[in-house]
Amino acid sequence: MQSYYLSQWIIFFFIYSFIGWIWESCYVSVKKRRWINRGFMHGPMLPLYGSGAVVILIAAIPVRENIWLVFLMGMTAATVLEYFTGAAMERLFHVRYWDYSNVKLNLKGYICLPASLCWGCFSVLMTEVVHIPVERAVVAVPLHITEYAAVILTAAAAADFTQSFNEAMDMKNLLMQLEESGRQIRKIQERLKVSAVEAAEDYRKRSEDMLQAVSGRKAQILEGIHERRGMRRIMLEELAARVDFLIREELPSRVDELIGEERREELAGIKKSILQEIQKMGERTDKGYLHAASHLRRNPTAVSVRFKEAIEELRKIAEQRKTEQANKENTGDREEDSK
Repeated sequence: MQSYYLSQWIIFFFIYSFIGWIWESCYVSVKKRRWINRGFMHGPMLPLYGSGAVVILIAAIPVRENIWLVFLMGMTAATVLEYFTGAAMERLFHVRYWDYSNVKLNLKGYICLPASLCWGCFSVLMTEVVHIPVERAVVAVPLHITEYAAVILTAAAAADFTQSFNEAMDMKNLLMQLEESGRQIRKIQERLKVSAVEAAEDYRKRSEDMLQAVSGRKAQILEGIHERRGMRRIMLEELAARVDFLIREELPSRVDELIGEERREELAGIKKSILQEIQKMGERTDKGYLHAASHLRRNPTAVSVRFKEAIEELRKIAEQRKTEQANKENTGDREEDSK
């Protein structure tokens, strides 16, 4: 097996991480028809490709004289790495950053036969073609320069990874909050639905004016983050208005004071839940939404079984932010042309 110094292995890792970033970014950008800075991290690197390349080299170089063994060893090593990386990331972040669930012959959506075959082909291509000039270039650099470069690149990557990891954890927390918010709203709606059976028809007639006013407010809510947060807030305010109506109109009609008091306590509890949810909504900042949306935009294939609705909401926010940026750029171009 070819012997390399640790610093040279590190340089190989960054070179192939960069090559992987170019490939993934171009591939996804063509599919999405717009430029996508692909990857978990901000910088131009995909650590999975760098790690995969290093693992493939370790597994394939000892048998590089036999192309079929290179294919088999590289495919196996890279597939194992992809499976455990995908499983670990989903367990940590509750998000799948890639998903093969819709591909035939997949294993839990983390790996699939077509991807594994691609890894095998990549192993042959890398060891027989790509790695030869890369190896020659890296080995030709004086070792002390390679060591300095490895330290600098590792420090920069560590800082980037720390920021990206924190953003991913922030997105996980935001997804949990959005999912819990949606669950609480549905629970309040269900409780209120049961509580309002006797007064539903009367309430619908009396609330037409209120709903018209709310519709007017909906039209005034800004697009993007503020719109989606505003829609949730309006939903909660509608529920609060319904509680107020029931307290004002239904309870005085109760003949039995005990039943009336129980209903008052029940409705007061619902109202408290609504106000608590509105307060939690106010604590979720625009910055948190923007960071999560930006992280998700870099990973357009990310999915989440647990937070399906919440991640779709964030994806719409990311799309709207992109549209707003494009509109600003077009406006700026028109202003420049007018000058």
